[in-house]
Amino acid sequence: MLYPLKTLLLCCLCFSACVLAEPVQRSFSDWQVTCNNQNFCQARNTGLHQGLVMSIGRSAGVGVDATLRIELGALTHAFVGQPPIAPRLQLDGVPLVLSGRWHSGEHMLSTNDSSTIDAFLREIGEGETITLHDGPGNLSLTGLKAALLYIDDRQQRVGTESAWLEKGLAAARSVPLVPALQTLPGPEPMTPLSKEERAALLDYAAWRMNASRCSIDPERRKVRAWALSETSALVLVSCEAGAWNVVDLAWRVPRHDPTRAIPVQLTLPFQPKGQNRRLELMNGQFDEKTGELRTLEKSRGIGDCGVATRWRFDGQRFRLARYAAEPACDGWHGPDAWPVLWVTRQANARLTP
Repeated sequence: MLYPLKTLLLCCLCFSACVLAEPVQRSFSDWQVTCNNQNFCQARNTGLHQGLVMSIGRSAGVGVDATLRIELGALTHAFVGQPPIAPRLQLDGVPLVLSGRWHSGEHMLSTNDSSTIDAFLREIGEGETITLHDGPGNLSLTGLKAALLYIDDRQQRVGTESAWLEKGLAAARSVPLVPALQTLPGPEPMTPLSKEERAALLDYAAWRMNASRCSIDPERRKVRAWALSETSALVLVSCEAGAWNVVDLAWRVPRHDPTRAIPVQLTLPFQPKGQNRRLELMNGQFDEKTGELRTLEKSRGIGDCGVATRWRFDGQRFRLARYAAEPACDGWHGPDAWPVLWVTRQANARLTP
Protein backbone atom coordinates (compact mmCIF):
# COMPACT_ATOMS: atom_id res chain seq x y z
CA MET A 1 0.00 0.00 0.00
CA LEU A 2 2.94 2.33 0.54
CA TYR A 3 3.91 2.68 -3.11
CA PRO A 4 0.37 3.43 -4.43
CA LEU A 5 -0.01 6.03 -1.67
CA LYS A 6 3.24 7.73 -2.64
CA THR A 7 2.18 7.70 -6.28
CA LEU A 8 -1.17 9.26 -5.39
CA LEU A 9 0.47 12.00 -3.33
CA LEU A 10 2.94 12.73 -6.14
CA CYS A 11 0.12 12.97 -8.67
CA CYS A 12 -1.81 15.35 -6.41
CA LEU A 13 1.29 17.49 -5.99
CA CYS A 14 1.90 17.64 -9.73
CA PHE A 15 -1.77 18.42 -10.37
CA SER A 16 -1.65 21.30 -7.88
CA ALA A 17 1.45 22.69 -9.58
CA CYS A 18 -0.24 22.53 -12.98
CA VAL A 19 -3.39 24.23 -11.69
CA LEU A 20 -1.36 27.05 -10.16
CA ALA A 21 0.58 27.61 -13.39
CA GLU A 22 -2.20 29.75 -14.89
CA PRO A 23 -0.90 33.36 -15.08
CA VAL A 24 -2.76 35.94 -13.05
CA GLN A 25 -2.67 39.66 -12.28
CA ARG A 26 -4.71 41.08 -9.39
CA SER A 27 -5.02 44.29 -7.39
CA PHE A 28 -5.39 44.59 -3.61
CA SER A 29 -6.11 48.24 -2.77
CA ASP A 30 -2.79 50.02 -3.47
CA TRP A 31 -0.90 46.82 -4.36
CA GLN A 32 -0.69 44.78 -7.55
CA VAL A 33 0.26 41.09 -7.74
CA THR A 34 1.53 39.32 -10.86
CA CYS A 35 2.15 35.55 -10.98
CA ASN A 36 3.53 33.93 -14.12
CA ASN A 37 3.19 30.45 -15.59
CA GLN A 38 6.08 29.24 -13.40
CA ASN A 39 4.23 30.54 -10.34
CA PHE A 40 6.83 33.23 -9.69
CA CYS A 41 4.89 36.01 -7.96
CA GLN A 42 5.74 39.66 -7.51
CA ALA A 43 3.86 42.47 -5.77
CA ARG A 44 4.38 46.22 -5.91
CA ASN A 45 2.60 49.34 -4.72
CA THR A 46 0.82 51.41 -7.36
CA GLY A 47 -1.04 54.70 -7.52
CA LEU A 48 0.14 58.10 -6.25
CA HIS A 49 3.49 56.90 -4.91
CA GLN A 50 5.48 59.95 -6.14
CA GLY A 51 8.20 57.63 -7.42
CA LEU A 52 8.75 55.60 -4.22
CA VAL A 53 8.01 51.96 -5.07
CA MET A 54 8.54 48.74 -3.17
CA SER A 55 8.51 45.40 -4.99
CA ILE A 56 8.65 41.99 -3.36
CA GLY A 57 8.86 38.75 -5.31
CA ARG A 58 9.45 35.07 -4.75
CA SER A 59 9.79 31.96 -6.89
CA ALA A 60 7.67 28.87 -6.39
CA GLY A 61 8.91 25.52 -5.18
CA VAL A 62 11.07 24.28 -2.32
CA GLY A 63 13.90 26.77 -2.75
CA VAL A 64 13.04 30.20 -1.34
CA ASP A 65 14.36 32.64 -3.93
CA ALA A 66 12.97 35.99 -2.77
CA THR A 67 13.85 39.64 -3.41
CA LEU A 68 12.66 42.91 -1.88
CA ARG A 69 13.47 46.31 -3.39
CA ILE A 70 12.58 49.88 -2.46
CA GLU A 71 13.39 52.37 -5.22
CA LEU A 72 12.97 56.05 -5.95
CA GLY A 73 12.49 56.77 -9.62
CA ALA A 74 10.05 57.26 -12.46
CA LEU A 75 9.86 56.77 -16.20
CA THR A 76 10.01 60.52 -16.87
CA HIS A 77 11.97 61.74 -13.82
CA ALA A 78 15.46 60.73 -12.64
CA PHE A 79 15.47 62.39 -9.18
CA VAL A 80 19.03 63.61 -9.77
CA GLY A 81 20.82 65.01 -6.73
CA GLN A 82 18.65 63.28 -4.14
CA PRO A 83 20.53 61.88 -1.09
CA PRO A 84 20.47 58.09 -0.48
CA ILE A 85 17.03 56.83 0.44
CA ALA A 86 17.98 54.25 3.12
CA PRO A 87 18.60 56.69 6.04
CA ARG A 88 15.59 58.80 5.03
CA LEU A 89 12.91 56.09 5.17
CA GLN A 90 10.10 56.73 7.63
CA LEU A 91 7.22 54.52 8.73
CA ASP A 92 4.18 56.65 9.56
CA GLY A 93 6.45 59.62 10.23
CA VAL A 94 8.94 57.74 12.42
CA PRO A 95 12.44 56.72 11.19
CA LEU A 96 12.34 53.16 9.84
CA VAL A 97 14.97 50.97 11.52
CA LEU A 98 16.49 48.41 9.13
CA SER A 99 18.17 45.22 10.32
CA GLY A 100 19.79 42.35 8.48
CA ARG A 101 21.62 42.24 5.17
CA TRP A 102 20.85 45.05 2.73
CA HIS A 103 22.41 46.43 -0.43
CA SER A 104 22.03 50.20 -0.48
CA GLY A 105 22.48 52.53 -3.45
CA GLU A 106 21.64 56.17 -4.04
CA HIS A 107 18.10 55.52 -5.25
CA MET A 108 17.66 51.88 -4.27
CA LEU A 109 17.59 49.56 -1.27
CA SER A 110 17.41 45.79 -1.81
CA THR A 111 17.89 42.38 -0.23
CA ASN A 112 17.55 38.77 -1.29
CA ASP A 113 18.08 37.40 2.20
CA SER A 114 14.91 35.63 3.40
CA SER A 115 15.55 36.34 7.08
CA THR A 116 16.04 40.05 6.35
CA ILE A 117 12.80 40.15 4.36
CA ASP A 118 10.90 38.42 7.19
CA ALA A 119 12.31 40.90 9.75
CA PHE A 120 11.39 43.86 7.52
CA LEU A 121 7.80 42.64 7.10
CA ARG A 122 7.52 42.28 10.88
CA GLU A 123 8.97 45.78 11.35
CA ILE A 124 6.45 47.51 9.11
CA GLY A 125 3.69 45.41 10.74
CA GLU A 126 0.47 47.42 10.85
CA GLY A 127 2.04 50.53 9.34
CA GLU A 128 0.16 52.56 6.78
CA THR A 129 2.74 54.53 4.79
CA ILE A 130 6.48 54.64 4.10
CA THR A 131 7.78 58.08 3.16
CA LEU A 132 11.11 59.86 2.73
CA HIS A 133 12.28 62.52 5.13
CA ASP A 134 12.68 65.84 3.32
CA GLY A 135 11.77 64.51 -0.09
CA PRO A 136 9.06 63.08 -2.39
CA GLY A 137 7.68 59.61 -1.94
CA ASN A 138 4.47 58.09 -0.61
CA LEU A 139 4.58 54.29 -0.42
CA SER A 140 1.15 53.11 0.70
CA LEU A 141 1.07 49.83 2.62
CA THR A 142 -2.70 49.48 2.23
CA GLY A 143 -3.28 46.12 0.59
CA LEU A 144 0.25 44.75 1.17
CA LYS A 145 -0.88 42.09 3.64
CA ALA A 146 -3.65 40.91 1.32
CA ALA A 147 -1.16 40.74 -1.55
CA LEU A 148 1.33 38.70 0.49
CA LEU A 149 -1.38 36.34 1.74
CA TYR A 150 -2.51 35.82 -1.85
CA ILE A 151 1.05 34.91 -2.91
CA ASP A 152 1.49 32.58 0.09
CA ASP A 153 -1.80 30.88 -0.70
CA ARG A 154 -1.11 30.57 -4.43
CA GLN A 155 2.30 29.01 -3.80
CA GLN A 156 0.70 26.83 -1.06
CA ARG A 157 3.04 28.12 1.66
CA VAL A 158 0.40 29.03 4.27
CA GLY A 159 1.25 27.11 7.43
CA THR A 160 4.82 26.39 6.30
CA GLU A 161 8.15 27.77 7.45
CA SER A 162 8.59 29.72 4.20
CA ALA A 163 5.32 31.70 4.33
CA TRP A 164 5.57 35.48 4.60
CA LEU A 165 2.40 35.62 6.70
CA GLU A 166 0.65 32.90 8.72
CA LYS A 167 3.80 30.84 9.14
CA GLY A 168 3.57 27.31 10.49
CA LEU A 169 5.66 24.30 11.38
CA ALA A 170 5.29 22.48 8.05
CA ALA A 171 8.60 22.08 6.22
CA ALA A 172 9.32 24.23 3.18
CA ARG A 173 9.76 21.05 1.11
CA SER A 174 6.01 20.39 1.40
CA VAL A 175 5.11 23.10 -1.14
CA PRO A 176 4.39 22.13 -4.78
CA LEU A 177 7.17 21.94 -7.33
CA VAL A 178 7.85 24.68 -9.86
CA PRO A 179 5.67 24.06 -12.96
CA ALA A 180 7.58 22.93 -16.04
CA LEU A 181 8.36 25.38 -18.83
CA GLN A 182 7.45 25.04 -22.48
CA THR A 183 10.43 24.86 -24.83
CA LEU A 184 10.28 26.76 -28.10
CA PRO A 185 12.65 26.47 -31.07
CA GLY A 186 15.42 29.04 -31.35
CA PRO A 187 16.37 30.95 -34.51
CA GLU A 188 17.95 28.97 -37.32
CA PRO A 189 20.42 30.28 -39.92
CA MET A 190 18.60 31.24 -43.10
CA THR A 191 19.25 32.90 -46.40
CA PRO A 192 18.21 36.59 -46.39
CA LEU A 193 15.55 37.73 -48.83
CA SER A 194 16.94 38.48 -52.28
CA LYS A 195 16.05 41.74 -54.02
CA GLU A 196 13.69 39.84 -56.30
CA GLU A 197 11.98 38.05 -53.41
CA ARG A 198 11.57 41.26 -51.42
CA ALA A 199 10.18 43.13 -54.43
CA ALA A 200 7.61 40.39 -55.07
CA LEU A 201 6.59 40.28 -51.42
CA LEU A 202 6.22 44.06 -51.15
CA ASP A 203 4.14 44.11 -54.33
CA TYR A 204 1.89 41.44 -52.84
CA ALA A 205 1.62 43.37 -49.56
CA ALA A 206 0.72 46.58 -51.39
CA TRP A 207 -2.03 44.70 -53.19
CA ARG A 208 -3.33 43.25 -49.92
CA MET A 209 -3.33 46.73 -48.39
CA ASN A 210 -5.43 48.07 -51.24
CA ALA A 211 -7.77 45.08 -50.98
CA SER A 212 -8.17 45.31 -47.20
CA ARG A 213 -10.43 47.68 -45.34
CA CYS A 214 -7.68 49.67 -43.68
CA SER A 215 -8.32 53.21 -42.56
CA ILE A 216 -4.74 54.28 -41.86
CA ASP A 217 -3.56 57.53 -43.42
CA PRO A 218 -1.55 56.84 -46.63
CA GLU A 219 1.42 58.75 -45.19
CA ARG A 220 1.57 56.34 -42.23
CA ARG A 221 1.19 53.15 -44.23
CA LYS A 222 4.10 50.74 -44.00
CA VAL A 223 4.78 47.48 -45.80
CA ARG A 224 7.54 45.27 -44.40
CA ALA A 225 8.90 41.82 -45.20
CA TRP A 226 11.41 39.52 -43.48
CA ALA A 227 12.78 36.04 -44.06
CA LEU A 228 11.02 33.63 -41.71
CA SER A 229 12.64 30.39 -42.89
CA GLU A 230 14.29 29.06 -46.04
CA THR A 231 10.85 28.68 -47.60
CA SER A 232 8.66 31.28 -45.87
CA ALA A 233 8.59 35.02 -45.29
CA LEU A 234 6.67 37.26 -42.92
CA VAL A 235 4.82 40.26 -44.33
CA LEU A 236 3.39 43.04 -42.16
CA VAL A 237 1.02 45.75 -43.41
CA SER A 238 -0.06 48.76 -41.33
CA CYS A 239 -3.85 48.89 -41.27
CA GLU A 240 -5.32 50.98 -38.44
CA ALA A 241 -3.81 53.73 -36.31
CA GLY A 242 -4.61 55.55 -33.11
CA ALA A 243 -2.77 58.19 -31.15
CA TRP A 244 0.14 55.90 -30.21
CA ASN A 245 -0.69 52.45 -31.58
CA VAL A 246 -0.68 51.02 -35.09
CA VAL A 247 -2.60 47.81 -35.83
CA ASP A 248 -0.84 45.55 -38.33
CA LEU A 249 -2.06 42.76 -40.56
CA ALA A 250 0.38 39.88 -41.04
CA TRP A 251 0.77 37.01 -43.48
CA ARG A 252 3.09 34.03 -43.76
CA VAL A 253 4.03 33.92 -47.42
CA PRO A 254 5.97 31.34 -49.47
CA ARG A 255 9.14 33.12 -50.59
CA HIS A 256 8.74 32.00 -54.19
CA ASP A 257 4.95 32.22 -54.50
CA PRO A 258 3.40 35.25 -52.72
CA THR A 259 -0.09 34.36 -53.97
CA ARG A 260 -0.34 31.51 -51.42
CA ALA A 261 -0.30 33.71 -48.32
CA ILE A 262 -1.65 32.50 -44.97
CA PRO A 263 -2.94 35.09 -42.45
CA VAL A 264 -1.00 35.13 -39.17
CA GLN A 265 -3.16 34.74 -36.08
CA LEU A 266 -1.71 35.25 -32.62
CA THR A 267 -3.55 33.13 -30.02
CA LEU A 268 -2.55 33.25 -26.37
CA PRO A 269 -2.19 29.96 -24.42
CA PHE A 270 -4.07 31.56 -21.50
CA GLN A 271 -6.94 34.01 -21.04
CA PRO A 272 -5.96 37.41 -19.60
CA LYS A 273 -8.66 38.85 -17.36
CA GLY A 274 -11.18 40.86 -19.36
CA GLN A 275 -9.45 40.15 -22.69
CA ASN A 276 -9.66 37.72 -25.59
CA ARG A 277 -7.13 34.98 -26.25
CA ARG A 278 -6.85 36.24 -29.83
CA LEU A 279 -4.26 39.03 -29.72
CA GLU A 280 -4.37 42.02 -32.05
CA LEU A 281 -0.99 42.67 -33.65
CA MET A 282 -0.02 46.20 -32.57
CA ASN A 283 3.20 48.06 -33.38
CA GLY A 284 4.63 44.83 -34.78
CA GLN A 285 8.35 44.26 -35.33
CA PHE A 286 10.30 41.17 -36.37
CA ASP A 287 13.88 40.50 -35.32
CA GLU A 288 15.56 38.13 -37.77
CA LYS A 289 18.48 37.55 -35.36
CA THR A 290 16.29 36.24 -32.54
CA GLY A 291 13.47 34.97 -34.76
CA GLU A 292 10.93 36.85 -32.65
CA LEU A 293 7.80 38.69 -33.72
CA ARG A 294 7.17 41.42 -31.14
CA THR A 295 4.04 43.40 -30.36
CA LEU A 296 3.57 46.42 -28.12
CA GLU A 297 0.18 47.81 -27.11
CA LYS A 298 0.61 51.09 -25.24
CA SER A 299 -2.24 52.26 -23.04
CA ARG A 300 -0.72 55.76 -22.87
CA GLY A 301 1.64 57.71 -25.08
CA ILE A 302 4.54 57.67 -22.59
CA GLY A 303 4.48 53.86 -22.61
CA ASP A 304 4.21 53.26 -18.86
CA CYS A 305 1.40 50.70 -19.19
CA GLY A 306 0.06 48.21 -21.71
CA VAL A 307 0.95 44.77 -23.09
CA ALA A 308 4.19 43.58 -24.73
CA THR A 309 4.59 40.13 -26.30
CA ARG A 310 7.17 38.04 -28.13
CA TRP A 311 6.34 35.16 -30.49
CA ARG A 312 8.43 32.47 -32.19
CA PHE A 313 7.65 30.56 -35.37
CA ASP A 314 7.81 26.76 -34.93
CA GLY A 315 7.50 25.90 -38.61
CA GLN A 316 3.70 25.90 -38.54
CA ARG A 317 2.55 28.82 -36.41
CA PHE A 318 3.69 31.56 -34.07
CA ARG A 319 3.78 30.49 -30.42
CA LEU A 320 3.93 32.80 -27.42
CA ALA A 321 7.45 33.14 -25.98
CA ARG A 322 6.89 35.99 -23.53
CA TYR A 323 3.94 38.08 -22.30
CA ALA A 324 4.32 41.16 -20.11
CA ALA A 325 1.54 43.47 -18.97
CA GLU A 326 1.33 46.59 -16.82
CA PRO A 327 -2.24 47.70 -16.07
CA ALA A 328 -1.16 50.45 -13.64
CA CYS A 329 -0.56 53.69 -15.52
CA ASP A 330 1.44 55.39 -12.76
CA GLY A 331 4.57 56.49 -14.62
CA TRP A 332 6.80 53.89 -12.96
CA HIS A 333 8.50 51.93 -15.78
CA GLY A 334 8.56 51.15 -19.50
CA PRO A 335 7.77 47.98 -21.51
CA ASP A 336 11.12 46.27 -20.85
CA ALA A 337 10.36 46.21 -17.11
CA TRP A 338 6.63 45.40 -17.14
CA PRO A 339 5.56 42.40 -15.01
CA VAL A 340 5.89 39.12 -16.91
CA LEU A 341 3.00 36.65 -16.95
CA TRP A 342 4.34 34.09 -19.44
CA VAL A 343 7.87 32.83 -20.01
CA THR A 344 9.33 29.97 -22.07
CA ARG A 345 12.63 28.24 -22.56
CA GLN A 346 14.39 28.43 -25.91
CA ALA A 347 15.85 25.17 -27.15
CA ASN A 348 19.56 24.97 -26.20
CA ALA A 349 19.33 28.37 -24.47
CA ARG A 350 18.61 29.98 -21.13
CA LEU A 351 15.23 31.12 -19.86
CA THR A 352 13.64 33.90 -21.91
CA PRO A 353 14.32 37.13 -19.92
